[in-house]
Amino acid sequence: MADHLRITTVQSELGWEDIEANLAKFSIMLADLAGQTDVIVLPEMFTTGFSMDAPRLAEPMDGRTMEWLAKQAQLTGAVVTGSFIAKEDVRYFNRLVWMRPDGTFEQYDKRHLFSPAGEHETYSAGKRKLVTEWLGWKICPMICYDLRFPAWSRNVEGYDLLLYMANWPDRRSHHWKCLLAARAIENQCFVAGVNRCGTDGVGYHYTGDTSIIDFNGKVLHQVAGAENIFTAPLSLESLRDYRSSLQFLADKDEFEIFIR
Repeated sequence: MADHLRITTVQSELGWEDIEANLAKFSIMLADLAGQTDVIVLPEMFTTGFSMDAPRLAEPMDGRTMEWLAKQAQLTGAVVTGSFIAKEDVRYFNRLVWMRPDGTFEQYDKRHLFSPAGEHETYSAGKRKLVTEWLGWKICPMICYDLRFPAWSRNVEGYDLLLYMANWPDRRSHHWKCLLAARAIENQCFVAGVNRCGTDGVGYHYTGDTSIIDFNGKVLHQVAGAENIFTAPLSLESLRDYRSSLQFLADKDEFEIFIR
């Protein structure tokens, strides 16, 4: 078990609907991280940008992006996670992959699809929350719009770190920053939110505002505008001490979520 978990956030521009160009770019960005970190977090749909052209861009689970994730995890010795457009049978998913250095992985399909952009008309919603373990830490990774739904994010599993990867436009950046802090405070956990920057192929602009926030709502890292790679050590001991002194989670409500 590791007291300190080194987490690396990768804020980047994304080539519009260009899988090979994005994989080549991220290969360069991650090249110096070998042995320097434990978890590398990429943006939502890191190979394409937030595209609804799933019929043309979707990949199988034994395709190019999965091969790339396995290779990068092996080279860096870290978990590498990001979401891409995946296809199973006739359905498409905005799918997060949690790829370990040994090539084993877990996956999470975005639960809350962004209906204002028609995401729900193209992609199938996930039905299962993912809480995984790595180096003695319990980690819950989610995707973008999930951030707006606190019941889905609620810490009923005792996780230590909550992750969000996103394509969250700058016109709602205030919401992004406030909600990340809220999720950290209410769930008494570390939160990392990784967003893209730049402008996408349909004209939406992104400032990034990639953030790492502690269990007390303190911003440990936040960057806007430019591409950025940042690594921070998170302390499990400090988290547990805080939870012991302020046992708010013990008083949380019990509830059920009904999956449609």
